[in-house]
Amino acid sequence: MLEKLNFPRPQMVRRDWIDLNGEWDFCFDDDNIGQKDAAFTRPGFFDRKIIVPYAYQTKNSGIGLNEDHPVVWYRRLLPIMKSQENRYLLHFEAVDYKADIYLDGQHLYCHEGGSTPFTVDITDVIHPDCELVIRAEDYNRTCQPIGKQSWKKENFLCWYTRTTGIWQQVWLEEVGSTYLSEIRMMPDIDEASLHLDLSVAHATPSTRVEGQVYFKGELITGFSSRVKSGRVRLSVDVSSEDANFRLHFWSPADPNLYDIVFDVIEDGQMKDHVESYFGMRDVSVKGNKVCLNNQEFYQKLVLDQGYWQDGGLTATPDQLLADLEKVKEMGFNGARKHQKIEDARYMYLCDVLGLVMWAEMPSFFEFSHHANENVTRELHAFVAKHFNHPSVIAYTLMNESWGINEVYKNQAQQAFVNGLYWLTKSLDPSRVIIGNDGWEQTIGDIITVHDYNSDPKTLAASYVNLADAANGNPSLTSLRHVFAKGYEYANQPFMISEFGGVAFDTGTRLIDSSWGYGNRLNGQKEVLEKMASLCQAVYSIDGLCGFCYTQLSDVEQEVNGLLDHHHEYKFDPAVIRKMITGTRETGFLFI
Repeated sequence: MLEKLNFPRPQMVRRDWIDLNGEWDFCFDDDNIGQKDAAFTRPGFFDRKIIVPYAYQTKNSGIGLNEDHPVVWYRRLLPIMKSQENRYLLHFEAVDYKADIYLDGQHLYCHEGGSTPFTVDITDVIHPDCELVIRAEDYNRTCQPIGKQSWKKENFLCWYTRTTGIWQQVWLEEVGSTYLSEIRMMPDIDEASLHLDLSVAHATPSTRVEGQVYFKGELITGFSSRVKSGRVRLSVDVSSEDANFRLHFWSPADPNLYDIVFDVIEDGQMKDHVESYFGMRDVSVKGNKVCLNNQEFYQKLVLDQGYWQDGGLTATPDQLLADLEKVKEMGFNGARKHQKIEDARYMYLCDVLGLVMWAEMPSFFEFSHHANENVTRELHAFVAKHFNHPSVIAYTLMNESWGINEVYKNQAQQAFVNGLYWLTKSLDPSRVIIGNDGWEQTIGDIITVHDYNSDPKTLAASYVNLADAANGNPSLTSLRHVFAKGYEYANQPFMISEFGGVAFDTGTRLIDSSWGYGNRLNGQKEVLEKMASLCQAVYSIDGLCGFCYTQLSDVEQEVNGLLDHHHEYKFDPAVIRKMITGTRETGFLFI
């Protein structure tokens, strides 16, 4: 079931690839001299080692220095012999923030954006044992999408240790002379079809793409299409008599996945072979309800910030799997990945395990035309990374007016959020979009409120009438208006997308201070009683389309987690499951 977990991009599997994670040469360049007269090529420039893909601030990197070094360099050899026919693609899943790529001292590529993947075709310059060098620059400017990284010298409130340089996977892939460069798959359950939009690099007039669709090893159908202008677009009927209702739907209750195989054929020869998968599911809004596969779907999400004590933002596949298995064990049906664009294997695990996911753009913190450019630069890659995953049902573009502090009245900032909304809709119309999560919203498919009121009675009382709440400021902890000035409620789905945050410190943190929402309670029993009463209060609110509980794990100074800093249970998961599961179940259940 998890056979693709050890591939860097489980939705685009090729067998010929080399893992470039591990020990690299490394150095700090505080005087920023590495690029001057090619100083980085001189003996002695690299003075230490690092374990990629961990940032130098983490223990797992082998360095573990929580210091500010805005320019860093990496170096390693590429142990590969060049084929006369094939091409070589160098993949970076995330480098924070600006990355310059060199091969044998020759500058090949520059990428800006700290959270999104990029690929460099190095076919024309690669040779046996060539030297790969990466320069990473990250000044952690507030116009950059930095998410939860502190832009101050120290951590504060819910902002944490910075991440500099390579922090997700690096790998080298061998492909054919003509190859699939991108796959986009959009299911249509009402037509029992899969819409394909494929990009093919270096195609010739004779190039075509062939494919087969399987379910649990049984062939469903096949297809073939000629490549036109480097692109193939077609729809494939994936219905079958084997399914109960023509299709094997994907849902948290039954996360069915189809396998799909693509072959690029040119002059009768196979040039590329790619293995992938998809899920047949639909996400829609009908009145004030969110529907999954045309049935009302009540979301029971947990806020997941994706930090590990020794790895920072970087986790192993086993750590990702362990986290998500705990999410299911505790009764949630999904996760809101908060202020982080996660490893592709996380989405794969959500697909396989049956957990819905909200994907979220990291925030910037100072509005300007530079911030606008930086966000939109990464938005395309952000959408592309999540596009094919059936688990991803929503995109969150902004959070709590971070970076757009004047959005309540500022028309430029309102237009920015609306522009992001419509741009994202143009890239992917198949998912719901939250424009500015938490308060001061403009346009969005779901209306959301963050409410850390720790009194269950007044929490529930704030939402007796959802229309009144939506057009006011119901959260007693933020006192912010739900809508920005000039916007009002139009019966959209309404969700409390952050609540709870009950602190319980088990002493696993590495720093002296700790904080959480509300008053600190005495002992586990009081904490559990508070959590249960808050969950009951939320369940008692008629008309909500779901909730998101804060949060999955403790993070550095923040101790609001259901798991501790080592991602171990703080509480009996059966007790948490009872309070999270509640009484709201939607959809059919066959027993």
